[in-house]
Amino acid sequence: MLTRRLGIYMDHQHANLLDLTTGTMETSHVGSTFTHEEKVDTLEKSEALNHHAEQHEEATYYKQLSRVILQYNDVLLFGQTQAKTELFNILRANHQFEKIKIDVKPSDRLTPNQQEAFVREYFAKELS
Repeated sequence: MLTRRLGIYMDHQHANLLDLTTGTMETSHVGSTFTHEEKVDTLEKSEALNHHAEQHEEATYYKQLSRVILQYNDVLLFGQTQAKTELFNILRANHQFEKIKIDVKPSDRLTPNQQEAFVREYFAKELS
């Protein structure tokens, strides 16, 4: 059986998906659609409205990532912000993710090449 492995380098706005299932790194991106212009517009209307819009957008972003994660057996969430922990807590509360191994690791700001190296190193340790 093929073990599907995924690293997700993320913050509250963007996620780089690094699929290492085949041994060759395949990358893709998921991002929140809450733009700077929308934030400025809603800030002008009301701070409470802005907060609600951000929460809704963040929930949509986490749902997008959750749908992707369901396709994998072994997932690494990493990055600088608390977004990885927030997503992890959402996933752990949902029984659909019980059979998926999900780990959370802090990291510094990483370039795309450093992200790939981080994911390769993590899964290499997992295999040894």
